Amino acid sequence: MANNEESRGLKSLFDWFANRRKSGSTSLERQEREIADGLWHKCSQCGVLTYTKDLRANQMVCVECGHHNRVDSDERIRQLIDPNTWRPIDEHLRATDPLQFRDRKPYSDRLRETEEKLGLADAVKTGLGQINGLPVALGVMDFRFMGGSMGSVVGEKLTRLIEQATQRRYPVIIVCTSGGARMQEGMLSLMQMAKISAALERHRHARLLYIPVLTNPTTGGVTASFAMLGDIILAEPKATIGFAGRRVIEQTLREKLPDDFQTAEDLLKHGFVDDIVPRTQLKKTLAQLIALHQPIPTTPPMVLWETMTLSSTAAE
Repeated sequence: MANNEESRGLKSLFDWFANRRKSGSTSLERQEREIADGLWHKCSQCGVLTYTKDLRANQMVCVECGHHNRVDSDERIRQLIDPNTWRPIDEHLRATDPLQFRDRKPYSDRLRETEEKLGLADAVKTGLGQINGLPVALGVMDFRFMGGSMGSVVGEKLTRLIEQATQRRYPVIIVCTSGGARMQEGMLSLMQMAKISAALERHRHARLLYIPVLTNPTTGGVTASFAMLGDIILAEPKATIGFAGRRVIEQTLREKLPDDFQTAEDLLKHGFVDDIVPRTQLKKTLAQLIALHQPIPTTPPMVLWETMTLSSTAAE
């Protein structure tokens, strides 16, 4: 009798553990399904689950640890530009394949497939808009398009943007994220470094403002050209910023690099970056910097003389 009761007790205990395991497995599967469906987002840094809607409301910055998740060009424009003021330019430009380049697949096929998948013509969007009522010329790179690589279209669109800003006397803001020059275009991609830099020099000569915003990652030929030519250089927290990759440098020098090497914080410490601005504060900071660099309105001499005369008469 005692043995029967003991066996029933063991059986019920085993059933309890089995049900517990099954319940936990079901809960985990449900959680994974909800993450896959985009309802929740798991932070890659701290592992905290956040409701995706709340994360987007916080501009894709983790509310727990402050990790800045990567955002696409459309989202970035929405975050920075005032509603109903964005006017895109040069959307018709498309890259060609003059070198007939081929790696695992032809470059022309890669371009077509990427555009069909993302709905992007290339790795940058450019246009005119307003930030807190102040007119700006804005370029936003998109890492999803071939790693944000700089090819002939990226160079041409940014050059045209800068030239139009110079003509209109607008400040230029370029949000950088890139793996560097696009290898599939060879020397043509490297030429864009000089072309964009020349346009920025003309913009500077006109005494106009240029602010690059360095986001994660900003590397290669982009870092070696227009990303570091700003009057004021801003960066997002913990962004990777550099020229050659960390592993390449370690293999060349045959030594271990510091953990904070090529981070925005390290560059700020060494004077390569002027300030690190959290994404949630970026629009406000840009508006303040642009407002400070607005030309001072001058009073025509005749109006000034009339004002002085009226003041003198009133005093008498």
